[in-house]
Amino acid sequence: RAYAILNPKVDDYPEKMLCGAGVVFKFVQGFIKKYGEFYKINTGWEKWLLDMTGLATLSDLVPLLGENRVISYYGMKVLKKSPRPGLQKLLAKMKIEQKYLTEDDIGFMVTPRLNAASRMDDPMKAYELLSTDDEVKAGIIADHLSKINDDRKTMVASIMREVNKKLSARGGSAYGGENLDNLHEVIVIGNPEWRVGVLGLVAGKISNEHKKPVFVWGKDENDLIRGSCRSDGSVSLVELMTETREFFLEFGGHEFAGGFSVHNDKIHFLEEALSISYSKVKHNVEKNEVIYDIKSDLDVVNMKNWREIEKMAPFGLANPKPIFLFENVKIENIKKFGKNGSGEHLEITFSNNGKNKVKAISFFSNSESFKIPLAVDKKVNLLATFDLSRFRGKEELRLRIVDIL
Repeated sequence: RAYAILNPKVDDYPEKMLCGAGVVFKFVQGFIKKYGEFYKINTGWEKWLLDMTGLATLSDLVPLLGENRVISYYGMKVLKKSPRPGLQKLLAKMKIEQKYLTEDDIGFMVTPRLNAASRMDDPMKAYELLSTDDEVKAGIIADHLSKINDDRKTMVASIMREVNKKLSARGGSAYGGENLDNLHEVIVIGNPEWRVGVLGLVAGKISNEHKKPVFVWGKDENDLIRGSCRSDGSVSLVELMTETREFFLEFGGHEFAGGFSVHNDKIHFLEEALSISYSKVKHNVEKNEVIYDIKSDLDVVNMKNWREIEKMAPFGLANPKPIFLFENVKIENIKKFGKNGSGEHLEITFSNNGKNKVKAISFFSNSESFKIPLAVDKKVNLLATFDLSRFRGKEELRLRIVDIL
């Protein structure tokens, strides 16, 4: 029997969306407040745990509002000077200067390597990295996590190639043509051979590309169909799965991400069932609506405005970076870049009719990634956020592309 159950969702607690580490941190706060003097724990000692609490809060995609915003804000401050050898070795491996660490570095660089432990190996590896005081051990684990994260990327890329073939086949036969917009309102796709641990990443990629809720499944070591789901924001996944609960053995998650297991004999009917439920619980959002915060021109892209925007950081779920709409800007140059000449990323230079040239980047993209064809000298509408690069110690203010219309 449990001595006590800590649940932030009880009626009288104001912050309902703490992540697991946030709940543990609140327990530590309460313990020190009540027993700190007895155990000779200095008041305020728990603030040095905010590096891990902040890391978890930013990684777990909980809304950065209320207490979560405070945890992530001060968590970033502690992360920038955290003495943990494992964190320092991992950042050094990625050539990230710790004092300039950002929430983007956490989301795109640090978290994927920590998650690679559970996706590809043993989750305890991530714990050992963050808890060890041994610098040699920390370096070895950091190298290992980076290696299996590369393996994870290769695996996800392979699955995505298979996904694209499957969806093209659906668009070509079952839906009367090559128009993938004719897919069901909810996409369900899977293969018994796909590794369950990476399916959340696959679901996220498909959802981003097709702007639909996506459920991706594989089979675990017990021959059970398990998977992950991601929402495009048009529906709460928990509401959607609750509406279709008879198909699931288990399910859980939150509005934007979740996990599930399914009866073997029902998996092939799940897509249609979810699509029917979708019509009942979907949010009334116009999918083709262009969403931005500020309409301006490229003259606003300067360090003064970047510093003002950074006062609202850290950014994340429910506190996104401000999106700027730059209308009728001219494409001056298009080039590919990437690790070891891979060319997997895109850099485009824009201008106001040849004046005030600004670089903009889009990771894991190419000229065909957008709704319209791109060409030098073409005028387009650009949706983008501010982005400060410190690559190889050189500061460069640029834009990060959200979309090109």
